[in-house]
Amino acid sequence: MSQKKKNPVATVCSLLGTILLIVLILGCIPLTVPKAFGYNIYTVISGSMEPAIPVGSLVYVKYQEPETIQKKDVIAFYGAKDASSIVTHRVVTNKKLSGEFITKGDANQTKDMNSVNYNNYMGKVVLSIPIIGGIAQSLTTASGKIALFCLIAFILLLEILGSLLHKVEFKK
Repeated sequence: MSQKKKNPVATVCSLLGTILLIVLILGCIPLTVPKAFGYNIYTVISGSMEPAIPVGSLVYVKYQEPETIQKKDVIAFYGAKDASSIVTHRVVTNKKLSGEFITKGDANQTKDMNSVNYNNYMGKVVLSIPIIGGIAQSLTTASGKIALFCLIAFILLLEILGSLLHKVEFKK
């Protein structure tokens, strides 16, 4: 009489597929959930705030009234030259009467040449996570999207293969 056992290959496929799916979901959480709580998320692409905020960091920015921003807070704002560029620098002075900040990058020798008008202010940097921003940014490229699609397809393939192999009798 033969005893029906679980197919070890099916178990490995299902387990690997499940682990990869969990890793994928956990990787998406820091990029999606904070947005539901009013945080904007950006990737740091220059070294002006090193070593405090290295290149490739993911920064979480939350709007706070500009008048509440203190000296030494790190803020995000639209750059003076290019309204689409976002800069994260430390506040040197908050000029509440004129509605502007004087800022400086930690790695820069001098204060920023232009003051930051409150209209260009986006919010205060409340958290930065090194490296993660670089990874997130690479996933937005064409090759990154293809790699992500392939990973999802591989996970599905493992789950389907595991399911099919579980139906096959394994005799011991």
